[in-house]
Amino acid sequence: MTNMSNNHNNFYVRLPIILAIAICAGIFVGAKMFGDGKTSKGDINANISRLREVLTHINNEYVDSTDLNALTDHAIQQMLQKLDPHTSYIPAKDMEYLGTQLDGDFEGIGVSFQIFHDTLHIETVIGGGPSEQAGLRSGDKIIKVNDENIAGVGLTNRGVFDRLRGKKGTKVKITVLRKGEANPLVFNITRAKIPQHSIDVAYMLDSKTGYIKISRFGATAYDEFKTALEKLLKQGMKQVMIDLRDNGGGYMDRAVNIVDELVGGEKLIVYTDGKLDKYDEKYKTKSRGIFEQGAVVLLIDEESASASEIVAGALQDNDRALIVGRRSFGKGLVQRPISLSDGSELRITISRYYTPSGRSIQKPYVMGHREEYYAEEEKRYSNGELFYADSNRIDRNQQYKTSKGRTVYGGGGIMPDYFVAVDTSHISDFLTVQTIGTVHEIIREFALDYANEHKNKLLSMGIRNYVRDFQVSDDMLKKFIKMCEKQSIKYHEKGFEKSKKYIKNNIKAFIGRMVWDSEAAFAVWNQEDAIVQKAMTLFDEATRLESKPLVKGK
Repeated sequence: MTNMSNNHNNFYVRLPIILAIAICAGIFVGAKMFGDGKTSKGDINANISRLREVLTHINNEYVDSTDLNALTDHAIQQMLQKLDPHTSYIPAKDMEYLGTQLDGDFEGIGVSFQIFHDTLHIETVIGGGPSEQAGLRSGDKIIKVNDENIAGVGLTNRGVFDRLRGKKGTKVKITVLRKGEANPLVFNITRAKIPQHSIDVAYMLDSKTGYIKISRFGATAYDEFKTALEKLLKQGMKQVMIDLRDNGGGYMDRAVNIVDELVGGEKLIVYTDGKLDKYDEKYKTKSRGIFEQGAVVLLIDEESASASEIVAGALQDNDRALIVGRRSFGKGLVQRPISLSDGSELRITISRYYTPSGRSIQKPYVMGHREEYYAEEEKRYSNGELFYADSNRIDRNQQYKTSKGRTVYGGGGIMPDYFVAVDTSHISDFLTVQTIGTVHEIIREFALDYANEHKNKLLSMGIRNYVRDFQVSDDMLKKFIKMCEKQSIKYHEKGFEKSKKYIKNNIKAFIGRMVWDSEAAFAVWNQEDAIVQKAMTLFDEATRLESKPLVKGK
């Protein structure tokens, strides 16, 4: 079960958000234990004793009852606030949920969902999963779980996960409302393992250009990437566009292996440098890759972080790809997850990583100033960096050379070879108004209703004809406006006309996703995506870069 929020094409200008899980989690390395470090100041036993004394006095003498576990969790989290922005602590109660963010699968009922008007709507049913086998359909509204009413009670995504996920083999009773049915329908579903993918879509943009969207570097990212390359090569791919926008990172080794599929010879991919020698490592290409020849263009933006930056930095420094988009997040710290005795986890920064040319991608930070660190994304918006290439912060003192002599810069993310500004031309008061339901929620709701009502007719078109020929009609837009007005969003012509093209594109994309899958949605979005369209013009240059000789000594 997944929440299918659209990371590819946001419905409004994001004043940059804090990627609390994806980016703070950042780059993970394998083991769960560490040691042989020395304390820098103070005696560790004395400090442990002091904390024990405080907790003991609170437990024995404090006037009110207390939750020592909650106090301890809070104390640890506050202590880590004094360190770098990516060292973190995950309480035991949150570990199962957060662990699934990068694991290859989870156990649940197999649906993607959205919450509209405080009601849980099934957006898609995962093929072959337990919900499909039980008879649930896209468009069903779940109103009860195990006879507990969940409609109109302020349901959250976390509340959905807590109720619908569970151990494989356990049962859950689901009550739904279905269009055309007079009475609620009840389904008893046996939970099972549900695959969770790292690649959103892989399809052909044209007869020779493949497109692969990697949303995260989860447990299965490398295997999925190889499968995607093999599929596209069979379809005639000669050049590939890899999209790492909005990808906050994940497992370092998956990122390294993906680079190894694209870069030939024995080339440096990334190296790490830590306080302890055991954390100093060099990662090089070692096996013959599936796509070592052929032009590569890589897309990044301000929310491409950590493992995404390893891939971008390695391909840029080895002159294997042209980078297109906007400056990446700037996370060059590596965390090690350490399991604690109660099931909680400490994710501690153990090293910094460096690209093959020797540059650090980590943006500046002050210890203990996390809010200021994450607010840097907002500054990029306010200082014009997301709109103008010459507003980008570049440290001219940190110049490095790629293997073929191009100049690149360190000290704060990967700078693209070609900058493309964020597109705000569609933003209007109509699109951003906040009422009972936002316009972007209504777009999805409208698309879901339309897809369910016209599914057979749309399927008969076929996905390619749909992407090429289907038009969101004026009649559809009138019905969409009525749906907005029912939810207290007033129509005003000037704002609607400014956002009209964007609204039509997203209605079409979501209809496509609900009738077919993500390929239909991305095929529609990418037709209007400025970065994708710019990247399509750069493959000739990427080909020239690939054939350019190495600088002597590199």
